[in-house]
Amino acid sequence: MTTIRLTAAQAMVRYLSAQMNEDGDRFLAGCWAIFGHGNVAGLGEALHGAKDDFPTWRGHNEQTMAHAAIAFAKQSQRKRAMMVTSSIGPGATNMVTAAALAHVNRLPVLLVPGDVFANRGPDPVLQQVEDFGDGTVSANDCFRPVTRYFDRISRPEHLLTALPRAMAVLTDPAACGPVCLAFCQDVQAEAYDYPQAFFEPKTWYQRRIRPDHHELHRVVDKIRAAKRPVIIAGGGVHYADACAQLQDFAETHNIPVVETQAGKSALAWDHPLNLGPVGVTGAASANTACGEADLVLGVGTRFQDFTTGSWSLFKTPGRTLISLNVNAYDAEKHGALPLQSDAKTGLTDLALELADYRAEDVDSALKTDWFAAVDPLTDAPTDGNALPTDMQVIGAVQRTSGPDTVVMCAAGTMPGELHKLWKAPRPGAYHMEYGFSCMGYEIAGAMGIKMAQPDRDVICFAGDGTYMMANSEMATAVMMGIKFTVVVTDNRGYGCINRLQMGTGGAEFNNLLDHSVHETPSNIDFAAHAASMGAASVQVSSIAELEDALARAKEATGPFVVVIDTDPYPSTPHGGSWWEVAVPEVSTRAEVQDARKGYEAALKERG
Repeated sequence: MTTIRLTAAQAMVRYLSAQMNEDGDRFLAGCWAIFGHGNVAGLGEALHGAKDDFPTWRGHNEQTMAHAAIAFAKQSQRKRAMMVTSSIGPGATNMVTAAALAHVNRLPVLLVPGDVFANRGPDPVLQQVEDFGDGTVSANDCFRPVTRYFDRISRPEHLLTALPRAMAVLTDPAACGPVCLAFCQDVQAEAYDYPQAFFEPKTWYQRRIRPDHHELHRVVDKIRAAKRPVIIAGGGVHYADACAQLQDFAETHNIPVVETQAGKSALAWDHPLNLGPVGVTGAASANTACGEADLVLGVGTRFQDFTTGSWSLFKTPGRTLISLNVNAYDAEKHGALPLQSDAKTGLTDLALELADYRAEDVDSALKTDWFAAVDPLTDAPTDGNALPTDMQVIGAVQRTSGPDTVVMCAAGTMPGELHKLWKAPRPGAYHMEYGFSCMGYEIAGAMGIKMAQPDRDVICFAGDGTYMMANSEMATAVMMGIKFTVVVTDNRGYGCINRLQMGTGGAEFNNLLDHSVHETPSNIDFAAHAASMGAASVQVSSIAELEDALARAKEATGPFVVVIDTDPYPSTPHGGSWWEVAVPEVSTRAEVQDARKGYEAALKERG
């Protein structure tokens, strides 16, 4: 057997560089790295040696580096991913939030934090977490509940089994999610005689799970008996590259489609069978159709509470719930009739079995009435003295967008408003991280999207709260010349949660900056801050100025930031559904007491 002597770190980088996807691209596009004593000598040296073939990018925060990697994977429909390495200790635990985000969203990212010395020579090493009752624990054990595969590399030869297992998880449609390989720092530098064959290029093909014969026919019988079925399109439609199959299936069988946050843009907004967004942030058209449906077919959705209105939406007596999902865990949720399958093959096989089945015609007035109600909300304001609303900001961005525009967001007010109002023209035009709804994802995520699809026009919506939480990768994007536009809507606090607080009877408290403990009123100049990191930036005072700035952004060569003050109180009054947020049983405030009565009534109605 021919062998090659390499350090464990060199072997890891060489192996990962040789893993390809079915399109002929390297599956791992490169590595985000912040070096410290736990990875600079081992992985740092190995990455330097491979930098011309396996690029390394430097970020400013371990969590946001991982966010960029996750957004890259999401926009790449899980066909490609990235590696992220940190030092031991705080660098590693900074990535735990990102690991949870990837886990919830079923997205691949390879996390390689440095770990303690396997030989325990300098025990305890700098930044080591010591468990008084377990000598094997390190800070990296935090990754165990938020990764799909966890391993600790404490001998060089562990890579021979750990790396193929990691790749199998990263590329598996059902098991896909984050992988953590905690890499003991002394082991990174140890040499071993690895088999030369271990580094031969390998292509990982996307596994297309076909429906089980019995499950398929049970589902076909149920659909054939339905008169008013509805399809809920989730993120799995995008990940399976099944948007075309979804459209064909809907058209052939005359079944309307509603979209989750992750599924939005699976069908063009103006397609006659697209009834719009569903759930808590959904359109009246979609929610009405779901409420009246006698059969709901979820395709690639995990039925998050925002999708189902905390399971208050599906009220038709005898309603059948079917879940077409590549993952058995999701396919069985809430007593659904399962159809475990890849979305592309599942829809194709369903269509063949259903043959000439067609559902009743959908009421076209549902969609017409919805847009008649909400379109005026996005128009430019006529009152020049009033602060713009978030709806009007969305309208300005929509009017200046094009067919190649991707809008993205993650947390705060904008996810709900964009879900209701944004008109996505084609697949991939809407990128929302709403599984974890992680503040701080936006700026780093926009960078990852642009790295995945350099030809797309990426527009990031960020509230002032999320901007303050994680903005440092703006400097990375400037340094790397990555172009995207950030629209910062400054409502001077956490406006979304402030409205939720008020809606559950609470007093305005500790959300808007003016309602928080302070001696000096907050007055943050976001445009100046972005400029200090090298971004082109401008503060605008009206929707007209916003549209002018967005037009100028198209000529920018790097990040372009537009800041606009907005009103924290208004939101789209139409559509939506109940969302279960527990209200205190006991309170001295009459507003809370009233909200509790409403909460109990909603629980009773849901049953």
